[in-house]
Amino acid sequence: MIDESKLADRVQELGEELSRDYLGRTPILIGILKGSAIFLADLIRAMSIDCEIDFISISSYGNRTTSSGSVQLLKDLDRDVFGRDVIVIEDIVDSGRSLSYIRKNLAARGPASISIVALLDKKDRRETQIFVDYVGFDIPDAFVVGYGLDYAERYRGLPHVAVLSDEDLIDSAEGNGGASPG
Repeated sequence: MIDESKLADRVQELGEELSRDYLGRTPILIGILKGSAIFLADLIRAMSIDCEIDFISISSYGNRTTSSGSVQLLKDLDRDVFGRDVIVIEDIVDSGRSLSYIRKNLAARGPASISIVALLDKKDRRETQIFVDYVGFDIPDAFVVGYGLDYAERYRGLPHVAVLSDEDLIDSAEGNGGASPG
């Protein structure tokens, strides 16, 4: 769906945009684990300003291709964000429930500002109103993997974003290990 070159170019553009918008400030980039780790690593290298990083982990998918509808906090932040500029780094926005939960959770901690950066945005799947400040790519409603995104912890290491086929889902469910989306 999105090749390695297009990903690199867009991440560089996002890093430059964030650097301009946060010039003179030291924001905290909060990666939502595990999917945002690769995106966050590349994004921070594309930024020319000082920033800090932290991570938060939630679960709403498990080993499914659709959100369960309930959000569970698995790992909280290690630092206080009170009075700080917070930039949430997300791999993909789908229904919006998870991101809405995180935004409310962080807002209750009194940051100076909260911005959201998403590598991928599936606006057609939105069930909850959530504004994404910086979007890498708008994509159609398909289950995607690669560049940090997974299905049952598989395919995260692909250097591109690919659509997971029904055949791959069947192979994974049967434990065949099978095909690699391309």
